[in-house]
Amino acid sequence: MRLDHLAVAAENLGEGRALVEETLGLALQPGGQHAHFGTHNLLMGLADGLYLEVIAVDPEAPAPEWPRWFDLDRFHGAPRLSNWICAVDDLEAAIARHRQAGAAVDLARGDLRWRMAVPGDGVLPFDNRFPALIEWQAGGHPSARLASSGARLERLVVAHPEAGALRAELSDLRDPRVVLEPGAPGLRAEISTPHGVRVLE
Repeated sequence: MRLDHLAVAAENLGEGRALVEETLGLALQPGGQHAHFGTHNLLMGLADGLYLEVIAVDPEAPAPEWPRWFDLDRFHGAPRLSNWICAVDDLEAAIARHRQAGAAVDLARGDLRWRMAVPGDGVLPFDNRFPALIEWQAGGHPSARLASSGARLERLVVAHPEAGALRAELSDLRDPRVVLEPGAPGLRAEISTPHGVRVLE
């Protein structure tokens, strides 16, 4: 398991874009649509093969007959850092190890192909503080297609009242940038930019 990308959820892409671009002082790049879940996104490349996405319900897409990923059906309020996503080499094996992560769903955007573990109700364990698990397949990785933004993730703080239990669940993730600590459920990304260190929450 390895850190793959971060997701900022928003009620619409315009609000999400404004939050990220104003906070980081950097421009997002076009993303695309996710037909299976009726969502769309914008992207920003980060150093070390990571990236950031802003994701929202696509108002022009038909509503899916199943809950949307990232708990977007229940999302309300200001845009915020909502999820972190970890890549695995074998999604079925990862789901067997982390059964609450959800069931494998085959997904595509353009020529990109990937599989993601998505819970039946769209809500990830530990109040959505457990990472979504992804296995990239055809088309490579989105970070390889994004222009460099000059930004780098320095630290991701994952807070939850049951931080010890979450840490035990994530024993197969060894990334010094990811810090698990007790507290109200939340995410905080400390990102170095050409304008200094900025914080997304």
